[in-house]
Amino acid sequence: MITFLRLVGIFNAAIWFGAAAFFTFGVGPAFFAPDMINLVGRPRAGVAVQMILDRYFVVQHWCGVIALVHLVAEWLYTGRPLSKLTLSILVVMLGLGLAGHYGLQPRLNRLHLTMYGLRSTPEQAEQARRSFQTWHGFAQGLNLLMLVGMVYYLWQVSQPPAVSRFLRANRFQLE
Repeated sequence: MITFLRLVGIFNAAIWFGAAAFFTFGVGPAFFAPDMINLVGRPRAGVAVQMILDRYFVVQHWCGVIALVHLVAEWLYTGRPLSKLTLSILVVMLGLGLAGHYGLQPRLNRLHLTMYGLRSTPEQAEQARRSFQTWHGFAQGLNLLMLVGMVYYLWQVSQPPAVSRFLRANRFQLE
């Protein structure tokens, strides 16, 4: 059972980190590459990224919940003390993902609409652009923080257990 739990934890952490790294360093920048901007224009590229971000956050939420359930299941099964640091990092990462999805992303969507909306005055568009840059920079910083947390979690979950479930490691000795 512990092997199955460890595999679930490692697969989940790898998928979580892989999705975040792929989006951050591959998908996101691809939509704003010069060829893409020339093809669809900056406003449409921004809308497309917003649509993908919505699905990306769903993956983030699922992986965060699976990680928490895995941590608790491993704790219950092995009886080892729950790592407060790992638990704290997972809770913070899940909270940041929820804040990004339900707080930052709607704000960025509204600002994007104001920046490129036909009914926006040039002053409104400029104010929205400045605000968008600030909030987008903040979101990127949180995303990088999340990546660091995911690397820590992936490292943590891939480490072999230090103690056996039923016996202390030094209980039996060869004489």
